[in-house]
This record gives sequence, C-alpha cells and structure tokens, in this order.
Amino acid sequence: MHDAVGRMLAKYENKSVDDTVRALREIIQEIALLGLWRSRFFEHAAFYGGTALRILHGGDRFSEDLDFSLLQPSPEFSLERFNSSMEQEVRAFGFNLRVESVNKSVETAVQSAFLKTNTCNELLVIETDERIARSIPPGQVLKIKIEVDTDPPADFMTTTRYLLHPISFAVRCYTLPSLFAGKMHALLFRRWNNRVKGRDWFDLVWYAANYPQLNLHHLEQRMRQSGYWPTDTLLTMQDFTGLLHAAIDNLDVEQARRDVAPFVKDRQLIEIWSREFFRALVNRIEAVTEG
Repeated sequence: MHDAVGRMLAKYENKSVDDTVRALREIIQEIALLGLWRSRFFEHAAFYGGTALRILHGGDRFSEDLDFSLLQPSPEFSLERFNSSMEQEVRAFGFNLRVESVNKSVETAVQSAFLKTNTCNELLVIETDERIARSIPPGQVLKIKIEVDTDPPADFMTTTRYLLHPISFAVRCYTLPSLFAGKMHALLFRRWNNRVKGRDWFDLVWYAANYPQLNLHHLEQRMRQSGYWPTDTLLTMQDFTGLLHAAIDNLDVEQARRDVAPFVKDRQLIEIWSREFFRALVNRIEAVTEG
C-alpha cells in the first residue's frame, strides 16, 4: 500500500465491510480531486454537492458522487480532456482504475463520467483483511459518478479550500451559503420516482446546526432555470420558508430515514427525526447576500 494511502486510511474506523468500502471510495475521490487540480480543472469549475460538504467541511454522511459546476456557462466544455489526469493520478497511488465517459441519448447541460474499478482488488490494495475483501461478490464494481454542469445558474460564489492528503493541494468550491442553496433546491424539487431522498434532509440538519446562512439569490436562479419560479417577482425568505414547510408537511419521515441510513455511521443522528423536528429547524435559516 502506498504510504500516503495508508495515512488517509488511518483516519477511518473500519469495523465492517461497508465501513471499508466507504473509506476506499472516499480515498479515491480525494485522489481524483488531486488529479483534477494538477490538470488546472479548478480554473474552469468549482466543486459542490454532498461530497464537497463531506470532504471539505466535515459533513457527517458519506457521499457517492463528485459534482462540479463551471464558473461560466460553456456548451463547448469537455470533461473528457481531464479524464486521463484523474486516471493517471489514481493509478499512481496503486489503484487499477479506469475513467469512462457517459454518452447520453438526450442532450443536457450536464456532462458525466464514471470512475470504475474492481472493489475486491482495491480492498486488497489498501491491505484489507483478505477474508473481508473476499466477502465482496466477484466482479463487483466500485463506481464514482462525476458530473459537471456546463450551464450553471447565476449568483453563486466560490472560495478555495485546501486538502492535505494525499499531498497538499487546493480545490475551488462553492461557498457554504451557495452550497446550501443548491441543497435546498434539491430537497424541494428533486424527483426520484416518488422516493424520498433522505440524504437531502440529513444535510439540511447539518446546515441548520453548523452554517444556516442561505444564498437566497442563487436559490432563486436555480428555481428559475428549472422552471419552479417563473414569475418576475424576487424570491423572499417568506416564499422559501413556505415551500420548505409544505415539503415537511408531505415528508415520509421513515422513508427518509431508511434512505440515508446506509450513509451514516451513527444512526442516533436520525432517530430524533420527525416533522416537528424539521419544522423547528426552519427558523434557524437566514438569508445572506454574497459578493
């Protein structure tokens, strides 16, 4: 095992197969970010979403995908030209990983790729107990989806955060108020075939507890782009809280709890969940102006 990977692995308490696979996924995510930094990707794009919250701000839940937004709309942007940098970086740390671009049948503003590798093989790379590694079904693939929004909504702000492993490097990312706005748009309007995305509600709790400032202007721009705020009026906090209360009234709390449970090590964090609990969080949220 590469020494840097060993140091990264040491911060995890791996007591089960699931713990070890989650740690492996997050280590590969961070190495992929390093590859993007080396290729100057962050001169064009910013990191956002649940994995950004987890890796850059110590969020309490694990996240699967790497989500990015261009700094300016650019239909000509190509994620594919950065794939080899990620692949080379991850391979340099001992992982046999490949990057596959996604050719979509429907043209959208989101470009996608997958980091793919054999789960069992990579568990052995990090010197997992062979009995644990062999408990993974043969041929099981660890996949990390990468998405880049090439037509980002306006009024977000970015900052620079630093990671120290596997080496020191910089990541451009959304500020926390802009991250929060993106999360609230997902929570209010994301549709998953009527399935509740408990991970969005879990992140709402994190923001309410740690950084409840919301970039309301960016949320409005996201809503306009997705067709959920077609009027000429400005979105107000009263409008937002009304939408959030309506979502809470319709929330299947138990389904939300089941959705997020596999991504949370401490299940006590979600035992308190109820509609009353979420309603109590709403008053903690405040709008801020960035820029």
